[in-house]
Amino acid sequence: MTKIDDDLETGGAPLAERPSAPHLAALSEKARDYARNARSDNTRRAYGADWRQFAAWLRRQGLDPLPPDPQTVGLYLAACVDGERGRTPVLVATLERRLAGICWHYRQRGAPLDTSDRHISTVLAGIRRAHARPPVQKEAIFADELLAMLATLDMDLRGLRDRAILAIGFAGGLRRSEIVGLDCGPDQSEDGSGWIEILDGGAVLQISGKTGWREVEIGRGSRPETCPVALLETWMRLGRISHGPLFRPIARKNGGVSAERLTDKHVARLVQKTALVAGIRGDLTEGERRLAFGGHSLRAGLASSAQIEEAHVQKHLGHASPEMTRRYQRKRDRFSVNLTKAAGL
Repeated sequence: MTKIDDDLETGGAPLAERPSAPHLAALSEKARDYARNARSDNTRRAYGADWRQFAAWLRRQGLDPLPPDPQTVGLYLAACVDGERGRTPVLVATLERRLAGICWHYRQRGAPLDTSDRHISTVLAGIRRAHARPPVQKEAIFADELLAMLATLDMDLRGLRDRAILAIGFAGGLRRSEIVGLDCGPDQSEDGSGWIEILDGGAVLQISGKTGWREVEIGRGSRPETCPVALLETWMRLGRISHGPLFRPIARKNGGVSAERLTDKHVARLVQKTALVAGIRGDLTEGERRLAFGGHSLRAGLASSAQIEEAHVQKHLGHASPEMTRRYQRKRDRFSVNLTKAAGL
């Protein structure tokens, strides 16, 4: 990998010389930390993979990454969607994400890519017209299905932790990154994205999500074995967790609780595994069921199950628009507003 490739991939300093004075160097490092925090870990990883794929394609073509060339990017987009050299064609949504990742890396170098240039915009418009499909959504997990999934877990420390993860994720309508980003309280870790406060009536979560900070209330349930707050309290008590990351790995050898934070991939694997064991969507093959469920299944399940005004669901999920909330509602009262009849037909 070239020096340019390495700097672009890691979000290095701009092309101008970095400050040499000690106090300015420290400030520059702090500014880089803030810049990295402008994107979630998942987004940064995705953008890093996007750039590596683009840089590898450039090397195969004998092209340089700098300066950014809209015509070259347009050729890359066409190559991705057509499955160049026997590679699997890229979906339009993935292609758009790759373009966003490429643009982000170029901006970090102070050499922005003009996506409005006709070599990009026209090619992308043609790709969308020819290949765009409705987004593939994860299956929603409903309340009765969640109970079946909870029943598949053991009553050991690992099982208690995973019960709390599933229940809190569902009741809070949380993204998987928001679940594992929780701390026991404010300002307890550098990588946390929220914290929890347990009260008599339930739990209050302060979440830093895509649309900024939001407060999520999770009330207590009717039964301790299925109540999200009770399950969380049990995990915290038996896991001896009172400070720092809320959900943590458990060592396989001695069963001890780690001080590190659990990764969001665990949430996706947990949902897939328990949905499979519980026999949810048994009409699908095992491979189809693995693809059908993921972290967003919990979030979609709450949005689809909650029989309350849509505005409350939107606020709870932290969506910027009702349209986004409706995308999560797999079952809702369609045609409640009938414009055909209202027009007199």
